[in-house]
Amino acid sequence: MLKTDEALWFGTTDINELNEKASGCLNENLGIEMTEITPTALRGRMPVDERTVQPAGVLHGGASVAFAETLASWAAYMAVDRSRFHVVGQEINANHLRPGIKGQYVYGEATPAIIGRRSHVWMINIRNEEGKLVCVSRCTMAVIDVPGQYTTKENRPT
Repeated sequence: MLKTDEALWFGTTDINELNEKASGCLNENLGIEMTEITPTALRGRMPVDERTVQPAGVLHGGASVAFAETLASWAAYMAVDRSRFHVVGQEINANHLRPGIKGQYVYGEATPAIIGRRSHVWMINIRNEEGKLVCVSRCTMAVIDVPGQYTTKENRPT
């Protein structure tokens, strides 16, 4: 397992791999895409459109939570030895601070609060196109003793 004083990511993963594995699931349905892997964070974006707004026409809080958990899940996935471990969401919370505006994107960044042997806690900030916070979230991921389960659409069980 990864220790907090070592490199954040385990092995190599690129943005194309993450986005390819997101095909045919909630990530794709909401328009979520990963955009950047930095040494200390994972970044992505999600459109504020007919898939992600509430009846009032602004970003639905549930879409923000789905985006936050997606970022945390991918980040945790990249931070473990995927030949030995899988990660699953255990708890998430979110504070919605301002509306996401239809026709724009929101941008998220997941950074670790702690990476432990059996659980990770990720902090996710979601911002609007002006860089203002829309949502802050914290997601706890459990690390389980089975090889990583994320795969492409054609390789998923039916």
